Amino acid sequence: MGIPLDKAFLLALFLETLFYGVFFTLYCLTLFILLKKTKTGAIHRQLLIPVATLLLCIATAHMIVDFVRALEAFVFKANTIGANAYYSDFTLPLVLVKTAIYITQMTLADGVVVWRCYVFHNRSSLVVIPGCIAVLTNGAIGYYIVWSISRTAALSTTSGECITTFITLNMVIGVICTTSIAWRIYRTRRFMSDGLDVFLPVFIVIIESAALYATSAIALLVTFLVGTNGHYTVLDVIPPIVGIVFCLVILQIHFT
Repeated sequence: MGIPLDKAFLLALFLETLFYGVFFTLYCLTLFILLKKTKTGAIHRQLLIPVATLLLCIATAHMIVDFVRALEAFVFKANTIGANAYYSDFTLPLVLVKTAIYITQMTLADGVVVWRCYVFHNRSSLVVIPGCIAVLTNGAIGYYIVWSISRTAALSTTSGECITTFITLNMVIGVICTTSIAWRIYRTRRFMSDGLDVFLPVFIVIIESAALYATSAIALLVTFLVGTNGHYTVLDVIPPIVGIVFCLVILQIHFT
């Protein structure tokens, strides 16, 4: 088990708040830059601002739920059932809400990655159709997990397998889309006079953002499979990290 359950969630709340502050700062800067863009960037601005705002709202809702749960565990119900018993009950409404929020955040993030790949491949239907199928399938698995958890007080074998599948497919979508984008940039630029020099900053940004995204997914998968309570800590940190990665891509491309 490793770290006790109550300490795992308390650490998660601290780290989530920390990363949320980073996300909020980057969001404000991203919003300022996108609003200052000229008419040539109006189309992308109309899409990027709502997505960034939605990611922020979801991350905010997730953190609020975690704060409410912490108050109930350590203050309101500390002398009745205790923090460990409170956090061990997965059928509580706030747990289901929190899990649904997380699934929504990750599904939206996967959709953004697929859309980015779709744009880089000249809006090819051969890219967007398989990508959308993968995203929708993973989203369905995620919401099935929420329903499954609501039916039992502990994680069943089926729920555990679905969670593993969800995390793995989430990571695979990101890796495949990023690899496809990187290959597209390399293939289209390698025979030109300036080579990759012009698109090198974009190339690096995409790889770095994918690495950060994949690292968090791998950390979650490993800690979950090992069975340590540390996976709850990683799980709560991921929603703001998703927003951080999204904003970093926009900011780094703008400043480079």
